[in-house]
Amino acid sequence: MRVSGLGHAIVAAGTRADPVPHLKLRKMRKFMSVQDDLAVIATGLALASAGLAGVALGERTGLYLAVGYLPFERSDIEALLKDSVVDGGFSMSAFASGGYCAVNPLLTFRCLPNMAAYHISANFDVQGPYFVTYPGPGQFYVALQEAIAALESGRVDVALVAGVAHQRNFLVEHHFSRIDAPVEPEGLADAAGCLVLETAAHSAARAAPARGRLLDLDVSYSPHDPFSGSPAFAETFDGTPTPVEAGSASLPARLSQAAAGGNRRLVHDLRSRDGIRGRSAWELL
Repeated sequence: MRVSGLGHAIVAAGTRADPVPHLKLRKMRKFMSVQDDLAVIATGLALASAGLAGVALGERTGLYLAVGYLPFERSDIEALLKDSVVDGGFSMSAFASGGYCAVNPLLTFRCLPNMAAYHISANFDVQGPYFVTYPGPGQFYVALQEAIAALESGRVDVALVAGVAHQRNFLVEHHFSRIDAPVEPEGLADAAGCLVLETAAHSAARAAPARGRLLDLDVSYSPHDPFSGSPAFAETFDGTPTPVEAGSASLPARLSQAAAGGNRRLVHDLRSRDGIRGRSAWELL
């Protein structure tokens, strides 16, 4: 499988990147969250890398996306709770009549995991099949498998395979503080990465740039009882443990960084908290 384009976007905690150069309509910016920003930027850069910038991708391009845990800021949660608590406890009737109205209604658009897919498809005219999964790096491997199956079966000519994770926010940081083997906020990153994949035949037919190749892929799943704890997490690149978790964006963002840094080979090994084992080897050209 050929890689004809790569792109990534990484931001520091509490900051946002600017997706406006990639938007068809600037006013859509108000509907976008941090993860939407990152996903659109990474995809735009990957398409430019593949020589597809400004091209209407249409029905022969598919989107295969892994989205991280749902983000939510503490200030928004506190606003929701302020008018939703009665006699020291949560009241559904108070929430429905008052608490729900305390936040900007656009907030709901920014929290949906499939909104990143919408913004990618709307801004780059992706009209082919799509697959959205959630919430970690193991699920990126599932999206990658779906993309490869679609390419090999001829359902698509081009597959955008992306991962995005907005993790430096109250809700996601709180989640990681409660799991087995908790992760400190400093060990999490906000990032996105995107790969443009094509079959060798289609890549050659359009004289696509040669950015890399997928040399080996192995994905498996070990069933477990989630109420008894989760499998231990482990992730390495070329045998070196990753110091900061980028979630579902980890592999595509690292591949894009490696290509930009002149690396010629990358091996990723993952044991995810949801029981997925993924291993892949890549040649970067």
